[in-house]
Amino acid sequence: MVDAASLRRLVGDAAGFLDATWGRAPRYLPAGEGWAGPAELLTLDDVDHLVTSSGLRAPAFRLVKQGRTLPASEVTRRVRIGSRPVSDLVDVRAVLRAVADDATLVLQGLHRSFAPVASFCRDLEATLTHPVQANAYLTPAVAQGLNLHEDPHDVFAVQAHGTKRWVVHPPGTDEVWDLQLRPGDVLYLPAGTRHAAQTVGTPSLHLTLGVRTVTWREVVTQAVEELLADDLQLNQPLPAGWASAPEMLGPELAARLEQFGTRVAGGSDPEAVLDRRAERFWSSRAPELSGGLRDLLEVDHLDDRSLLRRRPSVTARVVVAEDRVEVVLDDRTLRLPVALAPSLQHVLARATLRPADLDELLDAPSRLVLCGRLVREGLFAIDRDAPDLGAEHGG
Repeated sequence: MVDAASLRRLVGDAAGFLDATWGRAPRYLPAGEGWAGPAELLTLDDVDHLVTSSGLRAPAFRLVKQGRTLPASEVTRRVRIGSRPVSDLVDVRAVLRAVADDATLVLQGLHRSFAPVASFCRDLEATLTHPVQANAYLTPAVAQGLNLHEDPHDVFAVQAHGTKRWVVHPPGTDEVWDLQLRPGDVLYLPAGTRHAAQTVGTPSLHLTLGVRTVTWREVVTQAVEELLADDLQLNQPLPAGWASAPEMLGPELAARLEQFGTRVAGGSDPEAVLDRRAERFWSSRAPELSGGLRDLLEVDHLDDRSLLRRRPSVTARVVVAEDRVEVVLDDRTLRLPVALAPSLQHVLARATLRPADLDELLDAPSRLVLCGRLVREGLFAIDRDAPDLGAEHGG
C-alpha cells in the first residue's frame, strides 16, 4: 500500500479497515475521540458557489425528488457561448425553486471538477489502486432523494453538514441498521448493499466517494478471454439442427471444457494478466496538471539553476528495453533513447530537481532538453518560489 493518508482520514485505522472490512461488510464510523471524516472537503458555501456562480452544465448536476430525476429541461436554459448555442447550462432560479420544493441537488463528477475533492480522490485512488469517483447530495429538511437501492460500487458516505438518517440492509442478514449521520461521520457500504437516506429536521449535505473496485471475477474473466481469443476452433458453428437435440452435444462440450481447463492450468501467465490489468488502471487516470499552462509558457527559459518539483499525484515508472527506455505516466507512455535510462532513474528517485543535478550524467544542452520534456509532460512543475541558486550560495 502506498501513502494511506486519505484512507486514514476516512476510516482512522487504515490497516485494520482493509484487513477486516474492505469489500466484506458495511461499517459505521462515527466522529469523536479525536477523529472525524474529511467533512471540510465540501461545504455549503462551496455548493452555493458551484450552483450559482460557476456555470454548471448538465450532467454535472441533477435534481431528484422521491426517487425520480427531474427532466434536465426543467432546470437548464439555452444560451450562446461564442457563436454556439448551448442548451444545458444551469438555470439557477429553477434549481433554487426545485430545492425549495424538497428536491435533492446532486453534484456529479466532483472528482474531476472541484479541486479539494479531486485531490483527495486522486490520493485515495493511488492508495487503493481502484478508480474513485465523487458525487455530493444536498437534501432539504424532511425530504428524500433516492428510494431504497443498491450501488454496483463501494461507497464511502461522508456527512458534511446537518443530519441524515440512513437505513442500511447489510448483505446476508435480516438485520436493518437505522443510523443518524452527523458532520464528520463516515458510512462505508460495499457494492450491493441496499440502503436509503433521508433528512430529518435539518437540511443535509453529504459527499459520496464511489470506489469502482476491480474484482477477481473481472481478472479471471480477462485471463479466460485472452486464452479464448487464440482458439480459432471455437469459431466453428455448432452442427446444423443442434437445437433439436442439444443433449447430443453434451460429451463434445465436456471434452472442449476439459481441454480448455488444461490450457488455463498450463498456458496462462498470471503475472502477465495482472500486469496488463494494473497498466489499464494506471493509464486510465487523468493527470493532475494545475499550473501546467504557466509551466508550458515558461519552460523554454529553464537553466541549470531552475528548481523543478515532482508532481506528487503523478505516477511514473521506467521500463528499459533493448533499444529504448519507456516512462509510463498516468495517461501516456514516453519513449526515449535507451542511453537516458540512468538519468531517468536518477530523476524519478527525487522529489525536487535542478538540471545541474544531472551534470555527471548529461551535458548541459541534453539535460535542459530532458528536464524541459518532463515539465511539458506534466511529471515535474516549475517551482517559482524557490530562491535563486546563486543566492543560496552567496553568488
